Amino acid sequence: MPKPLIGLTTYLADAQWGEWELPAALLPAAYISCLQAAGGRVVLLPPDAPEAAADVVARLDAIVLTGGEDVDPALYGARPHPCTGPPVHERDRWEWAVLAEALARDMPVLGVCRGMQLMNVHAGGTLIQHLPETVGHHGHNLHGGHFSPHAVTTVPGTRIGTLLPGTRQVATHHHQAVDSLGTGLIVGARTADGTIEAVESTRHRFAVGVQWHPEMAFDSAVVHALVAAARSAPNPAPGRIAESKVRIRRGTPEVTPSTPVS
Repeated sequence: MPKPLIGLTTYLADAQWGEWELPAALLPAAYISCLQAAGGRVVLLPPDAPEAAADVVARLDAIVLTGGEDVDPALYGARPHPCTGPPVHERDRWEWAVLAEALARDMPVLGVCRGMQLMNVHAGGTLIQHLPETVGHHGHNLHGGHFSPHAVTTVPGTRIGTLLPGTRQVATHHHQAVDSLGTGLIVGARTADGTIEAVESTRHRFAVGVQWHPEMAFDSAVVHALVAAARSAPNPAPGRIAESKVRIRRGTPEVTPSTPVS
């Protein structure tokens, strides 16, 4: 049986390697290595025109929405906090369209850090734009450019709770988090300060978001579960999942999965 083909979204940023310094589509290699180790084939999905999402997603077995820049607050009807990074509209539009298409097909989706936050916003939820102001500490992002360990406790009875029962250390690096939960999502894990650390859809076979970075652990049960779900995914035609047609109003134009926001 062929290995499942999994698409990973990427940054589009200025980068330097060797004697070159040019705009590049890039992604930390740990994402690729952990999925390959779990039995998947990987393709990178740099930002593209939103209308290309249907053609791209149709060729895949699963999607990973990776970490990265802050999601544009306009997508959830908020003004930017002074600590919120500048929006990257090309990436927001592309990943919104990819996510919508994947959910419409009931294709397995894993959101990592920013990816989980985008899943929540897509479902009509909101974000805390600067977490230290809410929890009173910097434990979720101790050092710039480095992952820090902290403990998460999963919710019994959820998919994440089954994969990772109890309390464990995870690799974290984030200053934003889920605030109000999107429609059709449930909480899968929290930290001791109450921060939501995992969400999952009640409307899809496998649509899971984690605020931490599972790619930093090569034996991650979350990554293996995504690959297993991708291996068995039927990849149905769009429109099979009626719930994904719910219309959302959150300070942006009314959208459906077939209408990317701007």
